[in-house]
Amino acid sequence: MLAISISCDLSALEAEVRDLRESLLTAEKVRSAEIAAVHPVHRRSAVNLVHYVELRNHDIRDLQSRLALVGLSSLGRSEPYVLATIEAVLSVLAVMTDHAPPQPRAGIAMNEGNELLADNAERLLGPARSERSTRIMVTIPSEAADDDLLIGKWLAGGMDLARINCAHDGPAAWSRMIARLRSAVEPDVQRCRVAMDLGGPKLRTGPLTAGPRVVRIRPQRSVTGRVITPALVHLVADGEPCPVAHGNHGVMIDLPVDNPAWLHRRHRGDRIELLDSRGARRHWEIIEVDEGGCVASCAQTTYVITGLEIACKTTNGHDLVIVGELDETEQVHRVHRGDRVVLTRSLDPVAPNPGASTHYIGCTLPEVFVSAQPGERVWLDDGKIGGVIDDVNEESIELIVSDVRPGGANLKAGKGINAPDTDLQLDALTSKDLEDLEFVAQNADVVNLSFVRRPEDVEHLQRELERLDAENIGIVLKIENVAAFENLPELLLTALRSQCVGVMIARGDLAVEVGFDRLAEVQEEIMWACEAAHVPVIWATQVLDTLARVGQASRAEVTDAAMSERAECVMLNKGPYISDAISALDSILTRMHRHQDKKRSLLRRLHAWDHPLQPR
Repeated sequence: MLAISISCDLSALEAEVRDLRESLLTAEKVRSAEIAAVHPVHRRSAVNLVHYVELRNHDIRDLQSRLALVGLSSLGRSEPYVLATIEAVLSVLAVMTDHAPPQPRAGIAMNEGNELLADNAERLLGPARSERSTRIMVTIPSEAADDDLLIGKWLAGGMDLARINCAHDGPAAWSRMIARLRSAVEPDVQRCRVAMDLGGPKLRTGPLTAGPRVVRIRPQRSVTGRVITPALVHLVADGEPCPVAHGNHGVMIDLPVDNPAWLHRRHRGDRIELLDSRGARRHWEIIEVDEGGCVASCAQTTYVITGLEIACKTTNGHDLVIVGELDETEQVHRVHRGDRVVLTRSLDPVAPNPGASTHYIGCTLPEVFVSAQPGERVWLDDGKIGGVIDDVNEESIELIVSDVRPGGANLKAGKGINAPDTDLQLDALTSKDLEDLEFVAQNADVVNLSFVRRPEDVEHLQRELERLDAENIGIVLKIENVAAFENLPELLLTALRSQCVGVMIARGDLAVEVGFDRLAEVQEEIMWACEAAHVPVIWATQVLDTLARVGQASRAEVTDAAMSERAECVMLNKGPYISDAISALDSILTRMHRHQDKKRSLLRRLHAWDHPLQPR
């Protein structure tokens, strides 16, 4: 009876797997026109992608468990060669059930899928290093355009690709960056490739009125309020260049005054008197005189505004000078849960109203006022403030704030707006992008397409590259919104009409759009689909971010960097410690390369536990 039961189970398994295979072949026929349209080098990859999408249209978790119980592949690592995996399982089941196996299709062999992905990655991103297969892409900051050492240092540290963001600088600076990059690469070394980001439509908050021209000068105090270190003020001539001074006293605040002769009359030990902008009487002491002016020590918090009168007491009375033009302060809306934020079509600067529960601010994208609907979600400033649309008209969108940290958050000008539920009818390529594309086509190896949402966006870029006779340039789709994620199979099939194709998981905007709790899941699904299409992936946004910014990595981001080894490329953003971030990422990727290949663990010989076990 047991033998009969096992035989019936195997026959049922075989029937289910055969039905699954038939559904894949049917999907291939249905999408045959799309498959035929892709570049010949990607034709079989397109077939495999269609098979994978169809496979994931079925819930096969129970089937997977039963296949594993009889020692067969559970289809869990079949992305690069879906049909070949299913036919391999069927072949074994046919032997076990004494049935004839199906005639195999001439698809991608199980030893071929990973090779196709590696070939496509090399075509787009350049050759991988022998010690690691994941490349490192580094965002080039503005200062690299005029620094001969930076790029060479980054190349030596492990940079494989340079990314230039067209949202910053301009053609002149971009040309200098690329020239320095090309000259920094040794002739016998593979040329470092250049990727350029097109900016795309900008959905951002509008301007706020500038705040008063005031600077707060305050000493460092202990927890009990005792002054530990006085504040230092560098008094300089108004209009003269005055970089932040370090000298023998640490960082100082530059304060311009309107009379250089007054500065020349100062000596160490002089006493400065003033009434600050609040009317508080303050006394400073000159502790150093230098070529640019003089340094004053301040032991009490002082608010200084443009036009404030400063006096130095001398034997002849008071020697007066006026504070020069200070920078305007940045103003903010302070937003709390339950407040209303009104996005306006007008981009006239708005004055914040402290303590108000309704906050007005412009929105840079007029199309959103046509497409938005009540009930849709809107996120502001990388998800720091979230709300639901309560009312929409041609001139404004009114949100009720539902998500913000306890105590509220500041809403500033120029911050990103995400509308994940809104069907924005926008072309991914703006007029500025088309202008920038002229430079990109002549100077870059890869173009990163921002704000892609629909296959038509990809087609538009492909037409423009054809017009510019730049069809061989690589195309990378930045997946940064819900629409792009939901349309990913169609976007990939369209992109595969080009020879060099990749995908960037832009995890910052994507996390805001899909929700932070779903990011890990969505990220995995994107990587699976790309592996099925044999399309290389760039893992982007906030990789080793605190290390690049402040010089020390967090534990969480080191783990994130280790996980990024499953992608074909990892992107680092800018920061004063970017060299350290490059070196750290190079080390992490090199170590992980010995242990991991996509989802498959590589069981190399371990030496960590070589010490003999001690008897208890």
